[in-house]
Amino acid sequence: MRRFTDDLKESAGEQWIRVINHKFTKEVASGTIDRKVLTRYLIQDFQFLDAFVILLASVIANARNLEDRIPGCQFLAVITGAENTYFDRSLRKLLGDSHENVMKDMPTHACTSNFIKLMLDVSRHGTLGEMLAVLVCCEWSYLSWAQIVLNDMNRVDFECFEWVDLHSGEHFEKVVDYIRGLLDREAALMDQEMKDKCKERFLEAVQLEESFFDNAYDV
Repeated sequence: MRRFTDDLKESAGEQWIRVINHKFTKEVASGTIDRKVLTRYLIQDFQFLDAFVILLASVIANARNLEDRIPGCQFLAVITGAENTYFDRSLRKLLGDSHENVMKDMPTHACTSNFIKLMLDVSRHGTLGEMLAVLVCCEWSYLSWAQIVLNDMNRVDFECFEWVDLHSGEHFEKVVDYIRGLLDREAALMDQEMKDKCKERFLEAVQLEESFFDNAYDV
């Protein structure tokens, strides 16, 4: 049976392809990325970590049963644990001991603000399907690009290869399959209007993902 999440990805067309083949991801994996570009990216990414935690927690809270909540809780522990400490270690290396002050002074870019707005909006006012549509875009696109660059990994600088490690491998594949499965099952309960709303949210997130990668190169 055709999966609803496959339909969402297909609806993004060439933009999805651009996102998962972006030069940023290839440069991170190879370790050739300009450290100023990586620093800008990580600071902006860290700025919406709180909104992402709210989104994931909202999915957990709105899931239909305990069985559906448990994998989400386990993933939340990774986001607030290993991924959170990755940001601290990486930005400390890139910026030095004053990294926290630099981060506070760094302005929030428009695409970051829009991503935060989208995550908070669906968390507070959206259906479970809308929350999952945004979450699926974020995590599935990252798994997809990470799988593409795995064979080109340069395991010298942890701030590069650990970012790929966090978004690849069997564990993360199971996370993506879990959230896709939740959305596929939720879609079976939706009318067309609700499905269209999920598609709108998904495509908005795809656009923001591409803008976010592009933004890292803009001074």
